[in-house]
Amino acid sequence: MNNRTDIFKQIADHGAPWDVLVIGGGATGLGSAVEAASRGYRTLLVERADFAKETSSRSTKLVHGGVRYLAQMNVTLVLDALRERGHMLRNAPHLVHDLSFVVPAYDYLSLPYYGVGLTVYERLSGRLSFGRSQILSRAATIQKLPGVRSEGLRGGILYHDGQFDDARYAVALARTLQDLGGTAVNYVQATGLVERGGKVIGIRARDQEEGVDFEIQARAVINATGVHVEQIMGLEAGSPPSLLAVSQGSHFVLPRAFLPGDTALMIPKTADGRVLFAIPWHGALLVGTTDVPVDSKLPEPRALAAEKQFLCEHIGRYMDHAPRPDEILSVFSGLRPLVRKGQSKTSKLSRDHTILVSPSGLVTVTGGKWTTYRRMGQDTVDRAVQVAGLSQSPSKTLDLKLHGWTPEPGRASSPWECVYGADLPALKALAENDSSLDALLHPRLPFRLREVVWAARYEMARTVEDVLARRTRALLLDARAAIEAAPVVADLLARELGRSTEWKARDLAAFMENAKGYLYSE
Repeated sequence: MNNRTDIFKQIADHGAPWDVLVIGGGATGLGSAVEAASRGYRTLLVERADFAKETSSRSTKLVHGGVRYLAQMNVTLVLDALRERGHMLRNAPHLVHDLSFVVPAYDYLSLPYYGVGLTVYERLSGRLSFGRSQILSRAATIQKLPGVRSEGLRGGILYHDGQFDDARYAVALARTLQDLGGTAVNYVQATGLVERGGKVIGIRARDQEEGVDFEIQARAVINATGVHVEQIMGLEAGSPPSLLAVSQGSHFVLPRAFLPGDTALMIPKTADGRVLFAIPWHGALLVGTTDVPVDSKLPEPRALAAEKQFLCEHIGRYMDHAPRPDEILSVFSGLRPLVRKGQSKTSKLSRDHTILVSPSGLVTVTGGKWTTYRRMGQDTVDRAVQVAGLSQSPSKTLDLKLHGWTPEPGRASSPWECVYGADLPALKALAENDSSLDALLHPRLPFRLREVVWAARYEMARTVEDVLARRTRALLLDARAAIEAAPVVADLLARELGRSTEWKARDLAAFMENAKGYLYSE
């Protein structure tokens, strides 16, 4: 169900409360909603902006166990994540794939040290292994990583992990929820909690597009709003707990020429103890991430000067040269909700998830990481079922194929088109009926006009930003190209959604202002 009018008619039907109401349309919320709907519970998800608008579209695009968590001896988290990694590949092969990584070694001791660690990492994945690790010679390392700094290079260690498109995965989850009979709607904000007899029985909500307020009743209410969970908890009487330490991670996107091979680079320990990746992604090179504590929780976080300096210095340290400002195609940042557990450095805080139940029955889930989203959803729904007294039903998501699943995702004519999976023939048919839609959105981008129409008709895209940041990845891949393509997107979107000339001008201006923050500045 993608017609917004029909969705609101369904929400307004007060015949019976929803079984499960999820607040938050990021990885955790979508995973929880899919979990609930797959068990047969009548499920609704509301998101105040767009699906995966914040943290869940701004990751390093990795499906991984977390090599550094193994170094921290968090074996349980690594085991869980490696198992989930394997199931993500099986359940969404159009969105998740194996990627080879190389750790360059600049001293001989690093070869056995990281070689043993990565062998353990691979063995922990068991039958869900993506491939064996191996020690590489200096020549083989350079062959795998053309563009890596060769001075002082002794060799490298190759290992395998997973890569995905985070925002596209979120879209697939939203559509899977719909396929299961659930309902998802964006641009609906939870403005209050509805209580009866001291128990939460729903929320007060506002349609952000129309400015209309209404109530939604539900037997179980799940707060899965990421870095904003304390805000939702604060809607109850009393002050919300100080639960989170928020960390910011920033990335550069560079031309693929910086590291032109098909293998990713991983630096397991930079000078300040961070992990750094340089990963081929949709024809570009994504470099990150940083890990700095921040106090603000803005929807559009911006890279700090220190983060940009860190990335420039380390790119210059491990590749042929540091990027010039005009070579940085895009800069994007995301916030991580980390649960406080006594550590002062956010890079040391665990990525385990935490579930809390308030006295009124509000179920809050936070923490975690993209790779473990399904397990987080399972644990959250288990708890919500218990709290709300819903009939027990076992989890069915471990082997649940996501929307778009196809046994042959690689048959797409371009790597980008793979993300549509089984929907690709229907997407291409749009251009067969209207040949103008086969034109490229921009010469430097892999997207076509048909993707804009598809996003509006079938993927609940409501704004130019929805299309250019998350339905396609234009804004993250090349901010200047996205800005240049935006007027065409605004025209198509306004036509598809029946919007006025005034709406088109406002939405385009809002996108242009936001997109400036993705351009590199000193």
